[in-house]
Amino acid sequence: MSYAIITVGGKQYRVREGERLLVDRLKTDEGKTFNPRVLLIGGDGKTDLTPSTTVTARVVGHTLGDKIRIGKYKKRTGYRKHTGFRASLTQIEIEAIGAGGRKAAAKPKAEAAPAAAPKAEKPAAAPKAEAPKAEAPKAEAAAPAPARTAHPPKGYEEMTVAAIAAEASSWRRPNLEAALEYEQQNAKRKGAIAALEAALAEKESH
Repeated sequence: MSYAIITVGGKQYRVREGERLLVDRLKTDEGKTFNPRVLLIGGDGKTDLTPSTTVTARVVGHTLGDKIRIGKYKKRTGYRKHTGFRASLTQIEIEAIGAGGRKAAAKPKAEAAPAAAPKAEKPAAAPKAEAPKAEAPKAEAAAPAPARTAHPPKGYEEMTVAAIAAEASSWRRPNLEAALEYEQQNAKRKGAIAALEAALAEKESH
């Protein structure tokens, strides 16, 4: 199943496994999981309008949205009033759609353990038992280091569009690309996307 449509806080969202999104503030604490209501399951050309599958979501953190400035003015009276508002939001991550995916992934690990047992018996019978031990450190040393994944700059989620436009030119290219990907998938602020794309273009020109 490639995607699901869920409802959280009276709003509907189209989600996939591993996707993060911002929703209205939830009462669930950070790090805890919950099961939102599933309206539809789709993918592979099939659509289930009465799904029995559960979606597991985890609360990543609570944050505030962009500031909205509100101004009131009355002509010929000198009346002016300015206020601001920031929505209370919660960032969640979709951990699993259905319970079958993770259980199936855990089975190969259990089956691999019996296959490794006969290898441990060979050194006891053969006189060249020390050769496999000497090769083990070399194999571990030759293993490539895990690739580092780039993340947006620290505190990016709470930055305003003006702050992003002012500081984007000083960020490294991986951070710019990660920030642009986050912006396109979550906040979708046109001003921030334009500033990040301009900073990336400037990096390519140098």
